Amino acid sequence: MDFTPDASLAAFRQEVRRFLDEEVPAELKGLRRATFSPRDKVLHWQKTLNKRGWGAPYWAKEHGGTGWSVPQILVFDDECSAAGTPNQDAFVQKLLGPVLNTFASAQQKAQHLPAVFEGERMWCQGFSEPGSGSDLASLRTRAERDGDHYVVNGQKIWTSYAHYADWIFLLVRTNPEVKKQAGISFLLVDMKTPGITVRPIRSIDDAHHLNETFFDNVRVPVQNLIGIEGQGWSITKFLLNNEHATAADLPELKRYMRELKLFAATLSVGEQPLFERPVFALKLARLDAELQALEMLVQRVARLEQEHRPESHTLGSMLKIRATEFQQRITEAHLEALGDYGAISYPHPHEPNPPQGYPLQTLANGIANEMFFRRASTIYGGTSEVQRGIIAKMLFQL
Repeated sequence: MDFTPDASLAAFRQEVRRFLDEEVPAELKGLRRATFSPRDKVLHWQKTLNKRGWGAPYWAKEHGGTGWSVPQILVFDDECSAAGTPNQDAFVQKLLGPVLNTFASAQQKAQHLPAVFEGERMWCQGFSEPGSGSDLASLRTRAERDGDHYVVNGQKIWTSYAHYADWIFLLVRTNPEVKKQAGISFLLVDMKTPGITVRPIRSIDDAHHLNETFFDNVRVPVQNLIGIEGQGWSITKFLLNNEHATAADLPELKRYMRELKLFAATLSVGEQPLFERPVFALKLARLDAELQALEMLVQRVARLEQEHRPESHTLGSMLKIRATEFQQRITEAHLEALGDYGAISYPHPHEPNPPQGYPLQTLANGIANEMFFRRASTIYGGTSEVQRGIIAKMLFQL
């Protein structure tokens, strides 16, 4: 891949900045981004993007998207993160959307895609189960055919934002008699269907974004099956390979770096600014260099995925490992930069500030939450151990 800077990208970056400056309302900017934006903000942001014709920035033109190149997408994400806009619904924009565009019937597209563009239907992902997280092929949630419906029974766990979602895309076992990968199917399920129970899981970052989701004789129309029975494993590999580049979370990594540099320039040890301390300055330089290398790897993986090159699978696993481990190191560096104040549990960005403010609160809101949340980044989306197994198998035939 040619990494020579493209002069045309500078003009595109200016176009995105003008849009953010002139067409995006003030209430949609200057937000401290989190893994999930409030629903009203997501809806407002989606409608603002639609008005500009940018409602699906990651999709091809023939699917109603912008048709942007990989470098353009990276520029767009970078500028939106820097401006502090809300997130779109990443589950549908980056994961389910490509699946619908590739595998769904015309009827299914007509049912779901307009709601995606309007931002009025939010999604969650029903893959992991107790005992079947990294070993996804061993899932046990079953769907048995009963006339024009499947009857779904089972449990999913770590279901992010299921308590907000309107629909879930779900992996189920439709045939227990064949090889385990061959018996899996991909269903779309309305979360309002009787028999679905969502129970919260409070995670180490003291936030509620995870859930257990139970299915008790849930009747799902057969027309909600994506592809054909038994195709779920192939569809999932397609989806999860898209998730590797998403899991890198490059715009957030750049935000972390901006914040760390701000800490270095703002905080002092005694009379000495933090950036003048050799140990911290060296750590900052190393993190910055690694971030630049990660950005190049993201571009390479995304380009290979766009060209449907098989090596994208191996490089995607490499990216998942390197990026998620970097997320953990840089968020740890934030807390280290705060010194003794790093032990304070500052409020989450979407929670109200305490009546009596904490020291450094304008700098440090949500810092501890981010560090704790990123403890899980080497687990979700496929553990680092699983990714190393994929690399060993595909690259070294081990």
